[in-house]
Amino acid sequence: MAFGESRLSTIEARPVNGAVTVTAPARLHLGFFDLNGDLGRRFGSLGITLDRPATRVTTVPAARPEVAGPSASRAGSFARQAGELFGVAGHCGLTVERAIPEHSGLGSGTQMALATGLAVSRLYGMDIEPRTIAGLLDRGQRSGIGIGAFEQGGVLLDGGNASGDAPPPILARFEFPEAWRVILIFDRSFAGVHGPDEAEAFRRLPPFPAERAAHLCRVVLMRALPAIAEGDIDTFGTAVAELQRAVGDHFAPVQGGRYASTDVAEVLTWLESQQVTGVGQSSWGPTGFALVRTEREARALIEAAKRRWAGRGGLDFMLCRGNNTGGRIEIGEPGGRHG
Repeated sequence: MAFGESRLSTIEARPVNGAVTVTAPARLHLGFFDLNGDLGRRFGSLGITLDRPATRVTTVPAARPEVAGPSASRAGSFARQAGELFGVAGHCGLTVERAIPEHSGLGSGTQMALATGLAVSRLYGMDIEPRTIAGLLDRGQRSGIGIGAFEQGGVLLDGGNASGDAPPPILARFEFPEAWRVILIFDRSFAGVHGPDEAEAFRRLPPFPAERAAHLCRVVLMRALPAIAEGDIDTFGTAVAELQRAVGDHFAPVQGGRYASTDVAEVLTWLESQQVTGVGQSSWGPTGFALVRTEREARALIEAAKRRWAGRGGLDFMLCRGNNTGGRIEIGEPGGRHG
């Protein structure tokens, strides 16, 4: 039986006293560094955990299933799947207090699956690991960054996908420097590639040259990782930008260009002209990002961008920090035990 199809044994589970609240952080997916896969593992990802936006859900025992809040349909679907897989006989009331924007490239699906799956499991006293829940709910099939972001936060490197269905392992983890900031550039006018369209896009892409994959692996190992370990934003940003160019150009035939949104692409080009080295698109986008040395610099860039693109109704900007702690589980009263 495949990893994602496994069913946990039915148990006599009874709900805990009080509510269970789970907060799951957004993540930047900076790109795949081995889309060739001829060594037996494919993909391999570099990513950053963010302090915002985040998905936060609360669940309590209920007489019948109830779901409310943003992305309620998606949350309800994951909650039903989790209940069936965990063998839970009772029902729960689920409130989505806030949600990462769907199909924006920030990991909304994986984080909603983790938040609801963990909330349901903890409500019924089951200590199931996030990685197991992700596999059961068919998340993390290509990248382990979202799971690692919940488990430990920080800057993460995963080892790609082998022949099985288990999520890729996290191979390295670094603290995101406290002083650095991330600017997110949203295009609210459309959604990035997702679902069946994503699977079809991967089928349509041409083979990725082994030589290019080898070079990107070297860029990640010998430039990006030492730079983040030493707090060198210029070298880290330059390495991220090179990874972005290679992956974006490979995906261009199915997403319309190096970046999915022409408006976001325009902002990123302008940011590069302002000497920001680390720019790109998270996953399939359309959300873009820029890595900036200080909060003061980031705020100045955001204000300048807002003035420059004041007439673009779809564009929006957000200032973020790194998240070096990961997700949060509260059982009982707010501020209670963390898992």
